[in-house]
Amino acid sequence: MSAPALRPMLPSDAHTVAEIFRASIEGLAGEDYNPAQQEAWMSAADDEAAFAARREKELTLIATLDRVPVGFASLKDSDHIEMLYVHPRAARRGVAKALVGALETLAAARGITRLTVDASDTARDFFGHRGYTAQRRNTVEVNGEWLGNTSMEKTLQPVNKGPLQ
Repeated sequence: MSAPALRPMLPSDAHTVAEIFRASIEGLAGEDYNPAQQEAWMSAADDEAAFAARREKELTLIATLDRVPVGFASLKDSDHIEMLYVHPRAARRGVAKALVGALETLAAARGITRLTVDASDTARDFFGHRGYTAQRRNTVEVNGEWLGNTSMEKTLQPVNKGPLQ
């Protein structure tokens, strides 16, 4: 099994990112969100161009396995993980770990000392295992459906830049 490779999101990734987003919700969130909630959540990618434009305004990384895009993550305002989605066929293959690890490293290198995320119920344990602590429970209305998530945060270790930097 190959390790995930990471690269920046490209404009040509618009359709792929929307597909990964929808597949992740439909294939991985069923134990935590009912079909109506999932449908409302997935509707954020109905306009794929607008969905991609929002990702392009953030630092968005694409994860690939054997050169096929299988996940993405976005960092908003240098200190908030806005999105983390992995295609179900790539779940439990280190994709989410690689994406979040890279965002943490990039944020720390920029001098950020704390990262936050509003983790879905599906992702809450993943973030907890990475050292994020729950701060508060939230409910968010999306297209007439209420979805729960948990605001979490992690203190980052400073990056040692060495004596010349």
